[in-house]
Amino acid sequence: MSWTVIQQSLPNFIQGFKLTLWLSLVGIIGAIIVGIIASLVQYFRVPVLSRFFDIYVEVARNTPLLIQLFFLYYAFPVLGWKMSAETCGIVGLIFLGGAYMAEGFTGGFNGVSKSQLDGGRALGMSNLQLARYVVFPQGFALSMPALAANVIFLVKETSIFSVIAIPELTNTALDLIGMYYQSNEYLFVLVVAYAIILIPLILILNWLERRVRYGTFGN
Repeated sequence: MSWTVIQQSLPNFIQGFKLTLWLSLVGIIGAIIVGIIASLVQYFRVPVLSRFFDIYVEVARNTPLLIQLFFLYYAFPVLGWKMSAETCGIVGLIFLGGAYMAEGFTGGFNGVSKSQLDGGRALGMSNLQLARYVVFPQGFALSMPALAANVIFLVKETSIFSVIAIPELTNTALDLIGMYYQSNEYLFVLVVAYAIILIPLILILNWLERRVRYGTFGN
């Protein structure tokens, strides 16, 4: 293990680290938004849209991110829609993550008591009002464990972006290994970099989950 090699590679890994964080942040936020919309549409069985999101969730969850990225990066330009590698990565992460988030939120929303929905309807609430004031606040709290798991999952999935030459952490390590053949050093830095991202993230999400559970159930 050469610490000199590690030190010399740090500027490259820092750039990859920043890009990984950026792609993860944008992709996860987008996935949460898509997941909430898809889950609420499915929950209230909105005509036409609920069927569309049913198909979307099944397709996204049952195809690998690798294939989705290849389709976005290589097939879309043939159809006349060319995107940068970074954009393809973000779109792919949102497409995949939105489906997993939708399933997680659906589980939380289904935990809301039907009697509360009946009470809301008796008060004259529309589906939009029920979603805003009854279903979403409680369902979001109930879906926190699934949300946390999906966030961690999506951060790790950014490592697949290397297949379309996005210079994130994994691609940076592979490029350096290909040029200098110092596998141990570069893989060590790669593991440490992901640990720096994931360990604090896991601790924060666990804290949020405990706070939400305490606010909801009082323990």
